[in-house]
Amino acid sequence: MAVLMSQKHGDVLVVYFNQARLLEESTLQEVGRELLAFSDRCPSQKMLLNFEAVKFMSSAMLGKLVQLNKKCKQDEIKLKLCSIGDTMIPVFQMTRLDKVLDIKGNEEQALKAFEAGV
Repeated sequence: MAVLMSQKHGDVLVVYFNQARLLEESTLQEVGRELLAFSDRCPSQKMLLNFEAVKFMSSAMLGKLVQLNKKCKQDEIKLKLCSIGDTMIPVFQMTRLDKVLDIKGNEEQALKAFEAGV
């Protein structure tokens, strides 16, 4: 089973994670490759990562998100994240990634933010 799947919502490419645990190095390598590939195929310049299914992730996964964020900035893609679980929010706060990444509460809020240009 693929770790990621995508779906278009209007002009936003929404990427969903299919695994609850993003911990193993081989899985993280695959996720990193897939995320970069999705950003290459993002014609609308709007990409949303939905973490609803994810319960645990390693610090190496945070590195993949930083790498993706950097690529999106270079390619002028607006990147947002949503549905990050309560157990993972403190990790984003401790690493100050909550200040770097655009994190919304849920998919609906994120899509509305894209519509509003926020």
